[in-house]
Amino acid sequence: MSYARAEDLAAVRAFVCARALAGGLSPARVDLLGLAVSELATNTLQHTEGGGLVRVWTAADDVICDIVDQGGLRSVAGEMPAADAIRGRGLAIVARICDEVTVSASPQGTVVRVRFHR
Repeated sequence: MSYARAEDLAAVRAFVCARALAGGLSPARVDLLGLAVSELATNTLQHTEGGGLVRVWTAADDVICDIVDQGGLRSVAGEMPAADAIRGRGLAIVARICDEVTVSASPQGTVVRVRFHR
């Protein structure tokens, strides 16, 4: 599913959550996946041009979601900012709530892959 505007974020979350629930992820874990994807898709819209693409599928005991955009490679494993910081928590939250997060380059752009064990 493609997205390009802030108005698309609700549809992105609904798409990902419906696929994850159908793929056997528990409702509580679906909510966490929805939060992670929302953070990543929001970052796409705030920090890159051209929007992004979200893909969701199941493999073995996992639900996997790719968020693809034209941003540069970035690290999602970082320290949580100070309590009084205005920004910068999104990627740290994603790193903490997902079972695995990887970032790689592909012909389509930068891929942030999040994995949740069922």
